[in-house]
Amino acid sequence: MKLTADKVKEITESDPPNKTKFYFDEDLTGFGLYRTTTGTGTWFAEFRPVAGGAKKRMKLGRVGILKANEAREAARKVIAHAGLGKDLAKDRSDERASVTVKALVSNYVEGFVAANKKASSAEFYRTMLRKHIEPRIGSTKAVALTRVDVQRAHASMSKEARISANRSMKLLAAAFVWGAKNGFVPDGVNPAKGIDLNKETGRERFLTTDEMQRLGDAMIEAETLGFEVKAGNAKHAPKGQRVKVHPSVTGAIRLLMLTGMRLREVLNLKWDEVDLDRGFLFLPDSKTGRKTVVLSAPAVDVLKSLPRIGAYAIAGESAGLDGEKPRADIKRPWATITKQAKLDGLRLHDLRHSFASVGAWSGLGLPVIGKLLGHSDAKTTQRYAHVDVDSSRRAADAIAGQISAAIGGK
Repeated sequence: MKLTADKVKEITESDPPNKTKFYFDEDLTGFGLYRTTTGTGTWFAEFRPVAGGAKKRMKLGRVGILKANEAREAARKVIAHAGLGKDLAKDRSDERASVTVKALVSNYVEGFVAANKKASSAEFYRTMLRKHIEPRIGSTKAVALTRVDVQRAHASMSKEARISANRSMKLLAAAFVWGAKNGFVPDGVNPAKGIDLNKETGRERFLTTDEMQRLGDAMIEAETLGFEVKAGNAKHAPKGQRVKVHPSVTGAIRLLMLTGMRLREVLNLKWDEVDLDRGFLFLPDSKTGRKTVVLSAPAVDVLKSLPRIGAYAIAGESAGLDGEKPRADIKRPWATITKQAKLDGLRLHDLRHSFASVGAWSGLGLPVIGKLLGHSDAKTTQRYAHVDVDSSRRAADAIAGQISAAIGGK
């Protein structure tokens, strides 16, 4: 058949075949596409690199990514070169066989992650590549990398950062899967699969009522009286002078506590995403996609108290200026406030855990808590099940109390 754009559309929109099916072009001998049982279509060119030699088939690209006319021209080029004794398939194979681990992972990050995931994910992977993978196995040919090489590299990474070592292995394994699909490594080659990873223990700290009160007192002191500058910390003020914390910072912390939102969700929040009248936040992009946050009355009060300087609810250094950007972080004031509250080691993300734990021991139920937190998977909320013991005990007492009264006699 003539493989035109319309004909290809007709083929790819039909039900997937029971087995891989080949379609050949009637005009250009050797040009065609095949469709697998999953419905995936792939363009190819068939040719004989040497007169009388075995026929070879070269993949040109996926249907949908490569247009019919583009695939036809690519096939014409391959077939024409074969007639001159040049094997483009071998040239491509040799080229990709020479790809290093660094190049493979980099191609995966820039070619797939950066295009399909969040910018923060791509940047995190670049850091893993630069700090952990590249110094140890980056120059090794991807096709020559062995599982022993990867296991030794993981052991070396673990001496510096055990969790990051695990993340690097997952990145490497994903890069090999992607590389096999795109011709950088042979199918089934993945030396990062099955590596013995470091044991990870989830860090979940829940604030008690007393700790919440201490944190609240420290924030009030920070934004009203300010903290006294200590010796060695007088970078912006002389020793003995009190420095106040900007209300946007304490406001951000209070929002984290009162909504269970993630830090970047709070810092990236724009005023045009806030509906104070109805009590909602409409986030266009969060870790799990579009998200609606239900605001409590105290959270609404916090937002009403924030100074409206620029586009973002939590004002940053460039608030109100052209090219305004959200506040990068609140690490420095957070460290000062937690130190004053005698809560050393408390992380900002622990405020999200605390929000969930209060809901759990109040007996709200895990589905409700998961909805408030914006969890896309119920298993993520399940981590708070053990906190719900008090509500379970109250329910057990209520049920058993009635039964006990009934069987206790007069």
